Amino acid sequence: MPPEPPIHPELRMPPLGILALDTSFPRIPGDVGCAATFAFPVRYQTVPGATVDELVHRGDERLLQPFIEAGRTLAAAGCIGITTTCGFLCRWQQALAAELPVPVLASALLQLPLIERMLPRGSRAGVVTYSAADLTPETLVAAGAKPDTPVAGVAPAGYFARTIREGRATLDRACMNADVVAAARTLVKVHRGIGVIVLECANMPPYRAAVAEAVGLPVFDAVSLIDWFYSALTGLAIQSTPSDLWYNDPVSHGH
Repeated sequence: MPPEPPIHPELRMPPLGILALDTSFPRIPGDVGCAATFAFPVRYQTVPGATVDELVHRGDERLLQPFIEAGRTLAAAGCIGITTTCGFLCRWQQALAAELPVPVLASALLQLPLIERMLPRGSRAGVVTYSAADLTPETLVAAGAKPDTPVAGVAPAGYFARTIREGRATLDRACMNADVVAAARTLVKVHRGIGVIVLECANMPPYRAAVAEAVGLPVFDAVSLIDWFYSALTGLAIQSTPSDLWYNDPVSHGH
């Protein structure tokens, strides 16, 4: 009897579920919305009507139930945990965790309380976000962070923000990178004592290395947190593609 063919290691790895916003801009490697970002299987479930405008800018509470239902769909499909493509979903971290049958990690902002405890006296964690106007003290508190956590956002009328909000068909990585780096520089210029930066937006990890180089500080993002989450759930050592390679990839991605 011939031996059975070897099983690819990935086939033994259960998927992680990712709740996705209803968007149309390109999802490049490094973005949480791109499956190639991860060294393990992921399964996406888009929530219809959960646009950037409705979720981030309007904070439509009617979307909570569709997110819960989408999370249940992912769990029923065998996903061992649930994460999301938007840091602002920390608003519903407790509600999602209470209603779903598997662990939930809604946002990169959930790292803030832990990071703050790691820093020396006089040093603080700051946040670079897609929308400083919408990252309210209440939203920070929902993530377990201090309400006065220093925050800086990309320019609302800039390339990064308009690409995300308008759902552009193409994406210029250099322009996206420049906007995120500019926000990080503003953060450390305006707020004294910043010792660490957390990137709120799940579209920002491709530019993490550039931010770290520009400001000379450690930078935490959604992808590294999700890797930790999956590793803890499975007991497997996870190592995703380095974000400096994501940004340096010259290929232009469309939707």
